[in-house]
Amino acid sequence: MRLVISAFCGLVLFSCAVAYDPLDPNGNITIKWDIMSWTPDGYVATVTVHNFQMFRHIMNPGWTLGWTWAKREVIWSMVGAQATEQGDCSKFKGNIPHCCKKTPTVVDLLPGVPYNQQFSNCCKGGVVAAWGQDPSQAISSFQVSVGQAGTTNRTVKLPKNFTLLAPGPGYSCGPAKVVPSTTFLTPDKRRKTQALMTWNVTCTYSQFLARKNPSCCVSLSSFYNETITPCPSCACGCHNKKNCVKSDSKILSMVGLHTPKKDNEPLLRCTHHMCPIRVHWHVKVNYKEYWRVKIAITNFNYRMNHSLWSLAVQHPNLNNLTQVFSFNYKPLLPYGSINDTGMFYGMKYFNDLLMEAGPTGNVQSELLLQKDKDAFTFKQGWAFPRKIYFNGDECMMPPPDTYPFLPNSAPPRLITFPLSIFLLFFFLAVW
Repeated sequence: MRLVISAFCGLVLFSCAVAYDPLDPNGNITIKWDIMSWTPDGYVATVTVHNFQMFRHIMNPGWTLGWTWAKREVIWSMVGAQATEQGDCSKFKGNIPHCCKKTPTVVDLLPGVPYNQQFSNCCKGGVVAAWGQDPSQAISSFQVSVGQAGTTNRTVKLPKNFTLLAPGPGYSCGPAKVVPSTTFLTPDKRRKTQALMTWNVTCTYSQFLARKNPSCCVSLSSFYNETITPCPSCACGCHNKKNCVKSDSKILSMVGLHTPKKDNEPLLRCTHHMCPIRVHWHVKVNYKEYWRVKIAITNFNYRMNHSLWSLAVQHPNLNNLTQVFSFNYKPLLPYGSINDTGMFYGMKYFNDLLMEAGPTGNVQSELLLQKDKDAFTFKQGWAFPRKIYFNGDECMMPPPDTYPFLPNSAPPRLITFPLSIFLLFFFLAVW
């Protein structure tokens, strides 16, 4: 009985922890439906995707949103987005709906669409920035006209079974819940209006659901040890080992090799760790009042550029970070007063794009940290980060016992030859 209870408790804890991120405990993507007006057979709604995650953004090829209608609803028209399939609309005469599927799938429009198809915060190809990186770009929205639905708050049935790909799996969405209606200010900010009805859907991310293996790894080095601690072997799985490409291969000069595939299949450089991304942390210099660190991020995928990349780091000395030379930095305070977590990201038009594998496939910066005399020490791996996340996914760290260690104290000096002769004569004289 105890075994059953303990197993059940473990299962509950694991299921709750799957979508919990200790560095971003409140991070989620909230999908909000605001009914703005009624139509003869339904309503017109504004759907907004809010990315409230601090360091995890939605990258190219963008988000894909799906749901199941509660009744026989159809989508008459959309602005700022489109359904990927129209479905069977053969029963309609004259005016044909935009989508008749019971389970529609919606994607954002690409940049540059005609003005009459655009909506506010739309048409970015589904790319949405992280809230901690750029709140103004952490929103995507579109307008949808729904038919064969209710025309009052009591007759409208909420859609079910929401799914979110951003761009791949990893997000779990809860049920839609009716919330207080959203309020809006007119452009002159003198009048307040509100939606006729509002419901929210909350989606949380789990790295376990997104992929079986990590997508990045960490290597370490220091000025006081010649040994470099590499990424663990097969840190990201070695299932791509047969399809990897050596850095000097002539295949890399083929036209079209670097074009991303529709299934986002990577083409990795052959390494022992087989990770698309490696983060290297190097303890560079030890000054009297400060110490200096170099961070280098290397892309080993020949088919993938990373725009809006971010690096979240947990380190006990980030509360004394003095200067960051080539990255932007923002402290993250997931637990209030504990300032040991920060986010690094690229400077716009300088290094905010991490290029595909090759000579330019890396970005780097140096940090200057002030020493805390009460806590400063290089022993027991203190100089190295506890956790590192790249684009919101936790990177595999090397085992703690392999970290670069301080050299042992100097060995005792051996007895020299003249001293041995002196001691020999001394003992003979005493004898």
